Amino acid sequence: MSEKFTDDLFDLKNDRRLSVYLYRAGFAAWLLYIVSGARFMHSVSMYRTDFGVFSFFLMVMGLSASMIYDYHHHPAEFAQKKKWLAFSYVVLAGLVYFFILRNEPISLDHLLGRGPF
Repeated sequence: MSEKFTDDLFDLKNDRRLSVYLYRAGFAAWLLYIVSGARFMHSVSMYRTDFGVFSFFLMVMGLSASMIYDYHHHPAEFAQKKKWLAFSYVVLAGLVYFFILRNEPISLDHLLGRGPF
């Protein structure tokens, strides 16, 4: 029974459910990002950037999963989404690098190459 469940859930070629679940999880993480800026959420405000990056990550993964379905059933939509997916991966890589992998503050001088590396 569990094999049938996973076959149905992860059949990305013929079913959009996983991409919908990823979009919804990304939206929930985005809501956490917004709410974590409020005063009453001070105890989790240090994770605000992580919520934002994770939200973007889930949205990009949802787009990736939906593109598998579009490739097989809607070629015109797939061709249009290809560019956005590539752009999204570049933005996601930048967000992960600047906000998670680097543990130093971002300055304009450093980004423009005027500061020490």
